[in-house]
Amino acid sequence: MENDHHHSEKHFTSSEIVRDVIIGMTDGLTVPFALTAGLSGVVHSNALIITAGIAEIVAGSIAMGLGGYLSAKTEIEHYETELGREYREVEIVPEKEKEEVMEVFADYGLPKSLQIEIADELSKDKKQWVDFMMRFELGMEKPDPKRAKKSAFNIGVSYIIGGFVPLSAYFFAKTPSDGLIFSAIISIFALFIFGYVKTKLTGTKPMQGAFKTVLIGALAAGAAFLVARLIS
Repeated sequence: MENDHHHSEKHFTSSEIVRDVIIGMTDGLTVPFALTAGLSGVVHSNALIITAGIAEIVAGSIAMGLGGYLSAKTEIEHYETELGREYREVEIVPEKEKEEVMEVFADYGLPKSLQIEIADELSKDKKQWVDFMMRFELGMEKPDPKRAKKSAFNIGVSYIIGGFVPLSAYFFAKTPSDGLIFSAIISIFALFIFGYVKTKLTGTKPMQGAFKTVLIGALAAGAAFLVARLIS
């Protein structure tokens, strides 16, 4: 009897987007939360806290987005440099490059005769040969040429979304002290959810990650509040 059930594998393929969101959201939730908490200790106007908070979110999102853009650009440039080097090496020292191919398959336990056969066959197509060396010798995947702009956008937007979570409380609170209480409740809840989802996606213990994220945010906000109080 023929088995109609097919094996299906599901893989998470959006790791770059998730990484960008994690970077942007982590700082977006933490830094504005610390800033508004610190201001709440010395400022008696919600309007001033909101103005300062928005200014920080705008500046922070631009800085974080630019950082993501430059990081992705550097990754692309590094890949292109190594790609050019590999093309030169297969031209200048092809036998050495074949030996490196053989070493890859030797690590998988393939016999010497099969290693030679695979290396000879692979060397017939220079592009496939170089692509193989980039992936298995250097461990480098070809980056998306649009990655830099996407990374800047993802990180910047994530920072803005995260930043408005703690700041939102001051829009409807009557006093900065009330705003701080509401902001702390909202932010701790958001940090917990975000920490849980973040660690769940990365394959580690979600509850542990959630509590760690909350602890970091709370410590940053508490430190900012105490410093502002001491200075005032």
